[in-house]
Amino acid sequence: MHDQFDVSLEDRDLLVEVELTTNLIIAASEAEEHLTPQQIDEILGVTRPADG
Repeated sequence: MHDQFDVSLEDRDLLVEVELTTNLIIAASEAEEHLTPQQIDEILGVTRPADG
């Protein structure tokens, strides 16, 4: 019988998600105020398209 909780952490995508989440948690815990959407995007490496 397959154990649904027996999951290998050698999944590259999963490791990247864990790292991004960890980075957000650390940044949020160190911030004195709420993180802005721009700060969150920077932490996640998201780039926004230039306006017009």
